[in-house]
Parts: sequence; C-alpha cells; structure tokens
Amino acid sequence: MIFDKVAEVIKEEFGVENVSMDTVIREDLGADSIGLVELVMALEDEFNIEIDDSKLDEIITVSDVVTYIENN
Repeated sequence: MIFDKVAEVIKEEFGVENVSMDTVIREDLGADSIGLVELVMALEDEFNIEIDDSKLDEIITVSDVVTYIENN
C-alpha cells in the first residue's frame, strides 16, 4: 500500500499519469533539485516522516522511495 500512496503523491507533484516501481525520479519525471525537494516535502507530510537530506542521492527510483519509507 505504500507504493500506492507514493504513486499518488508523485502523480500530483509531477502531473504524470503512470508511475511504477521502476520509474526513475530524475530522468523519467524530469525532477530537478527544486522538484525533488518539493517531492520530499510532500512525502514527509503524507507519511509523517523526515527524509534525511544525506540519503537523497541514494533515492533514484520509486522503489528506492518505497524501501526508504518502509525502513524508517
């Protein structure tokens, strides 16, 4: 179910219709640094978590986002 919530946040933030676990955030969604920060803030609000800025370089795909949320 985490994936479904993450996908909804991404769809809202980037105005896309299709998101999969393999979606590459920067390349497939065209996320620049501002877009990435906005996505992180939206995910933090949705899941009531704090995403460590030092981990952002490790978050490449939607799967990475889901794994991070599951583990934190």
